[in-house]
Amino acid sequence: MPVLLSAPLAADLLPVPGVRLGVSEAGIRKLHRKDLTLIELAEGARVAGVFTLNRFCAAPVQVCRAHLQAGDIRALVINTGVANAGTGEPGLVAARATCAAVAAHLGLQASQVLPFSTGVILEPLPVEKLIAGLPAAQEALAENRWHDAAHAIMTTDTVAKVASRQVQIGGRTVTLTGMSKGAGMIRPNMATMLGFLATDAAVAQPLLEMLVREAADLSFNSITVDGDTSTNDSFILIATGQAGNPEIGDAASADYAALRNAVVELSTWLAQAIVRDGEGATKFITLQIEGGLDKEECRKVGYAIGHSPLVKTAFFASDPNLGRILAAIGYAGIADLDVSRLRVWLARAGEEVLVAEKGGRAASYQEEAGARVMAASEITIRVDLARGSAAATLWSCDFSYEYVKINADYRS
Repeated sequence: MPVLLSAPLAADLLPVPGVRLGVSEAGIRKLHRKDLTLIELAEGARVAGVFTLNRFCAAPVQVCRAHLQAGDIRALVINTGVANAGTGEPGLVAARATCAAVAAHLGLQASQVLPFSTGVILEPLPVEKLIAGLPAAQEALAENRWHDAAHAIMTTDTVAKVASRQVQIGGRTVTLTGMSKGAGMIRPNMATMLGFLATDAAVAQPLLEMLVREAADLSFNSITVDGDTSTNDSFILIATGQAGNPEIGDAASADYAALRNAVVELSTWLAQAIVRDGEGATKFITLQIEGGLDKEECRKVGYAIGHSPLVKTAFFASDPNLGRILAAIGYAGIADLDVSRLRVWLARAGEEVLVAEKGGRAASYQEEAGARVMAASEITIRVDLARGSAAATLWSCDFSYEYVKINADYRS
């Protein structure tokens, strides 16, 4: 069960004018499940994206990057079940054939289509099944199909991850709706996650590209489930411009600040939902690292803790074996770290416990207090490096028996 994350209701989701979605059963890996999503964008929509840094990036990622450079994106197509990664030149052929088929159905050019895949790596994409599923997805196109689409992009997710927000910009009500998928092979830069966020705000292309990078860094690039960077991760930001607000073209404007805050807030919710639904997760862990010389070293420490299987299994068991946290901080890669100045706290709602200071166990620390905090579903690990004023916040989860079971049986 996900950690304090409930299944979304279709009635809570808001359509974004200029975005239509449709899903179908293509039988790409399993029969009788929705596994193909088609998204059609109105003319004039603007699109920006960021993608995995894994050098073995999937064929659809390579095609997306090329098509985004050309601009004028009018459609997205997403399949689950097969990642089309580690598939060489045949994988690229399949991704391009997918785009050509979508373009033929919608009256577009193939370069106006972005393809996305998620699922098992090293297996060929059954592109003939995908193409055969397109007519049904096209027939289902409607603005109110976010709930269906969020379910159709799932793999090992246990709940769909989708939400809406509204904000006032330029005297107009601007709508944002986004969805994400991911539960395992999750770490920053990015992970086996897909994220799609659409708004009807009017915003200049350069600002949209700046915003998608900033939002990703503050959300999807600040999570980890198991430390594995995937081959397929993508985060796409769409602005249809149909809200009627004056186009946002100045990064220093109040309108841009309002849009940025809304995009970052929704992106963060979607990213945290991935961690809350991490494979087998029972604890949601916030890592607050402060007192660094710069943000990057704070992130290093946060990820060292968040990736550590020893830390994660201790939190699953609510076992205050907290020397594992100190060990992770020590190998995070800060060569001149003065551990005698460092302090570490554990916290849950309404309670914070000082665990370590002056190079060792805090004099006031009682193991019973540590166990009490670790029994909570939401826990914060706060670390003060005592080196400067920089800080970073990351999100992670524990490791349970279920994580091993899910990944041992993933293909069966």
